[in-house]
Amino acid sequence: MYIFQQIVQILLISIVIFFVSGRLIGSNVNLIKRIFSVIISVSFTTFIFWYTYLRGTNNSFDTVNSVVSIATLLWIGSMLLITMLIYLFFELFDPISNEQAVGKKSLIMRMISYWRHQKRLRNVLKIAVTNGITRTMKYARNRDSDRELAIALRDTLEQCGGIFVKFGQVLSTRKELFSPIFIEELEKLQQNVTPLTEKQVHDILQQNLPGGVDEVFSYFQMTPIAAASIGQVHKAILRKTNEQVVVKLLRPEVKEIMREDLSILIEFAKWVTSKSQWAENLGFRDLAEGFAASLREEIDFNIEARNMIQISNVMKRSDLKVNIPKVYEQYSNENLLVMSFAQGVSVASKQQLHHIDCPSVAETLFFSYLEQALVSGIFHADPHPGNIYVDVDTGEITLLDFGAVCRLSSSQQEGLKLFFIGIQQSDASILFDGISLLVKNKSDVDRNELEQAISQILLKISYVDRVQADELVYSIFTVIRDFGLQFYPSVSVALRVIVTLDGTLRIIDSSFNIFEESKLFSNRYLKLTFKKPFKEPLATKERLEEELSLIIPNLRKIPRRVDQLFKRVEDGKVILHHDIFSDKNNAKFITQLFSKFILLLVGITFGIISVALLAISQFINTAYAIYLNAAAYLGLFLCAVLLVRLSIQAIRDIKKME
Repeated sequence: MYIFQQIVQILLISIVIFFVSGRLIGSNVNLIKRIFSVIISVSFTTFIFWYTYLRGTNNSFDTVNSVVSIATLLWIGSMLLITMLIYLFFELFDPISNEQAVGKKSLIMRMISYWRHQKRLRNVLKIAVTNGITRTMKYARNRDSDRELAIALRDTLEQCGGIFVKFGQVLSTRKELFSPIFIEELEKLQQNVTPLTEKQVHDILQQNLPGGVDEVFSYFQMTPIAAASIGQVHKAILRKTNEQVVVKLLRPEVKEIMREDLSILIEFAKWVTSKSQWAENLGFRDLAEGFAASLREEIDFNIEARNMIQISNVMKRSDLKVNIPKVYEQYSNENLLVMSFAQGVSVASKQQLHHIDCPSVAETLFFSYLEQALVSGIFHADPHPGNIYVDVDTGEITLLDFGAVCRLSSSQQEGLKLFFIGIQQSDASILFDGISLLVKNKSDVDRNELEQAISQILLKISYVDRVQADELVYSIFTVIRDFGLQFYPSVSVALRVIVTLDGTLRIIDSSFNIFEESKLFSNRYLKLTFKKPFKEPLATKERLEEELSLIIPNLRKIPRRVDQLFKRVEDGKVILHHDIFSDKNNAKFITQLFSKFILLLVGITFGIISVALLAISQFINTAYAIYLNAAAYLGLFLCAVLLVRLSIQAIRDIKKME
């Protein structure tokens, strides 16, 4: 009975500690962490309290009789403080913030995942160090054309396997960023992909089709016509309409691999960036994060289907003969994509294109891309030869693989137009105006200096028959980095598309010049824009009426507003005022920062006063020394509580930012 009473007392104290510690720690407290913190703290402090104070005596845990006991107060206070410290420890080593923790795995599963994650990360870093990444990067601080570093990077990505190889293959297309030596080495990366078994194919179809396989398809070719690391493609015939289609299947293990390895890849990129100024200037971490974001979209076929539908709607309004495969939405989902079969051959098969008008095909393809990018703002972002098919009988072009598309805002579209015009006219001023719409933090750059650097690039490509797009874009990227600027992510994608497209167009027509052709497109587009009101007078009349209906109400208000403005100026009421508190987010940030600073000062003040009281009590021999010591220890306790609370909040804020 006596032991039962003691257990009940400890449980009651534990409950009090649970609630009090929760209030002191703050909002968004993780329940599991809180329970574990209390259990560990109560067990530890109770054992210490018994071992140092109660062992060998007749004292008990009876808190009623020992409420004034200093030892008991120290026990309870230590229990509360250690609970908060243990919670701080859990918060520090748990990468998931409280807001993110909703709907996540259980604690045990997270610990297992964390252990696997760390093991894989250590293995990746070990491979990198063994291949000499850290050693070779020391010599790449000022020159990024070091073959030894390129080989080390290629070997590291190849040995890590999986998405690291795919990342290297994507980097090999970034001719605007990497020197030819890096491109040459990264192009050697190969990924051997084993096709899915017939059983796996049948299971995927059975799980994702609205009906049975035989109900949807009258014919399904089990042997894939193409296989890649993300999915594979099969030919089939729809039973209802007898149409030829292709069926794209997502590999069943891809999503799990992506979840595990993408975070490892980003951490690897952070590590590389921390070791090398070259990698930091190159934006290696941003490249990895952009690749991860793109890959997450590619493994959701719903996104690819939406991209195809969007660009198909854009091309319906065009006079250019460029086809986008039809998506059969009733049979498609995130794991399965059914689309119409594309007639023709890849432009990579140059020998099969000998009897079609190659210059005309190249011009149509290029004009189509300019129309998508500069008029609609959304375009196909992977124009390598394998994704461009041409019907050898009609010369009609079909674009394939819409896992990656690029979207440009209206200002970025305008910047890209000026970019092309500036290069074609060899005008550094126009090119600067275009670049200023495509980069971040342009206000800190001296216009004259940047124009001088751009002029040097234009001089290098002057008086040549054909401008090499990859060399030109690489030079511009280098200048932008040297001036501490950075292209917007979508603009970087657009420039990469230009380089890739230039290579594809050269396969179709070796004499094709994208900058000369962009001038022809501009002239053609302006003529069509000028003629459109005369070709479609009714549509133009309706558009004018819509615009006027929006403008006229505002025009009618202008005289009254001007009169009001003059009156306010005469009365001296017009005051231009702007400060950091005029924005709600800024005001909130400053208020939170100030409140934390005040708490920090209060905590430090408690600590200083408490230490001073302890020092004073050493020189006092009266009974007042006991009260001074008690006040000092209480102050130190409050100091510790405030500092732990601020530490926990700081860790949470860091997680939110990440």
